[in-house]
Amino acid sequence: MGGGLPRNHLYLLDGEPGTGKTTLALQFLLEGAREGERGLYVTLSESESELTEVAQSHGWTLDKVTVFELSAETAGSSDEEYTIFHPVEVELQETLAAVFEIVEQAKPTRVVIDSLSELRLLARDPLRFRRQILSLKQFFAGRDCTVLLLDDRSAPSGDMQLHSLAHGVVMLEHLALEYGADRRRLRVTKLRGVPFRGGYHDFRIRTGGIQVFQRILTAAASPPELGGALSSGNPALETLLGGGLTRGTSTLITGAAGTGKTVICVQYLHAAVMRGETVSAFMFDERLSTFWMRARALGFDFDDAVKDGRLRIHQVEPTEMSPGEFANVVRAAVETHGSTVVVIDSVNGYMNAMPSERLLGIQLHELLSYLANRGVTSILTLVQHGVFSGPVDEAAEVSYLADTVILLRYFEYQGSVRNAISVVKKRSGPHEKTIREFRIGAGGLKVGEPLEEFQGVLTGVPHYRGERDPLMSPDGRA
Repeated sequence: MGGGLPRNHLYLLDGEPGTGKTTLALQFLLEGAREGERGLYVTLSESESELTEVAQSHGWTLDKVTVFELSAETAGSSDEEYTIFHPVEVELQETLAAVFEIVEQAKPTRVVIDSLSELRLLARDPLRFRRQILSLKQFFAGRDCTVLLLDDRSAPSGDMQLHSLAHGVVMLEHLALEYGADRRRLRVTKLRGVPFRGGYHDFRIRTGGIQVFQRILTAAASPPELGGALSSGNPALETLLGGGLTRGTSTLITGAAGTGKTVICVQYLHAAVMRGETVSAFMFDERLSTFWMRARALGFDFDDAVKDGRLRIHQVEPTEMSPGEFANVVRAAVETHGSTVVVIDSVNGYMNAMPSERLLGIQLHELLSYLANRGVTSILTLVQHGVFSGPVDEAAEVSYLADTVILLRYFEYQGSVRNAISVVKKRSGPHEKTIREFRIGAGGLKVGEPLEEFQGVLTGVPHYRGERDPLMSPDGRA
């Protein structure tokens, strides 16, 4: 919101039940209390004891906030057998009079009125309801008071009266996916006089309040100049890449399952920490125990790097983390911990974290652009479907986002299955366009000499038809 809500205005917090309106409203008042401001919570739909329970669940106390249970006050204000929940005009006047009176007594700086659905029931028709909201707005005008109105979207579809009267509008949504944890997101649709950040932003209700994961935006400043080569410690791989990966660019490593994508990532991570750099890896598909076992089998020792914080490995559960939350975790790794290399393994797991697959390209593009503007080198993996016959064009859906694309494939030779590597794209400079065999062993990838006599390369299942001499021996030697 560009720094916060402008003071002394009336705002609308709009959302269905369960989206977190009460929690956010209490945070609003408690933040004011920490700054020495008086807060007032006027409740028409919840009791004071219920609000106290909500506060206690977050570890809060409402000692410095005045809670006015309006339903109890107005229910005993008349001898007639009706309550504020009956749509009688006299009750609406009594309700508003009670609000005005408690505001005059408490003289708060921040006010929450929860919720407008009760006032809407009392007003009976939209015209009377609009007039009463206008009277509320006029009453608070000039009283050095910032007001937050809570509404549960009980208005008829298309009724935007509250949106037009409020100085700002924040909408909360609760999304139930077909599988996995529920997702919540918010959107600032209106904030007069403030250049707010539009669009949807994921958030989570945690103990201690609402945590918002603002959408990653590309920095307005010009991105830094591309740095030198990022070495993997493998001369043959550096030759294949035309000198190595260029710092500050993105690389996509794609291939069928088991071809060695994660091994290449581990090799770059190890080379970086050995140079004293700080790196982060986000594992969607692999358990941490499996990752450490693989690293030790390859002969890579990360113990010291983990202890001093140079290496941070995050295991991500796709069904539990929203894409907005994940993007903010990546940003924290860069801005807080100073990571210069970020590995995402794999894009397939990242895709599973999306509410809709059609958003994958947009959100991934924003994240990669952010990393590039921070001068961070990003390495992503993409698993092709099928072990031996994955189509080459599957990676094309996301490969356009990457500056460099490395393709790993199986190929057949005299009844045996071997691995091949090639660089199909590099925007930041020249690269070798050959296909090389590689083997995985101690120290990571061992890359052989270029192989020329292939058949079926474009089908995604190449067969080597040449002599055996150029092929690598089982111990990884050419």
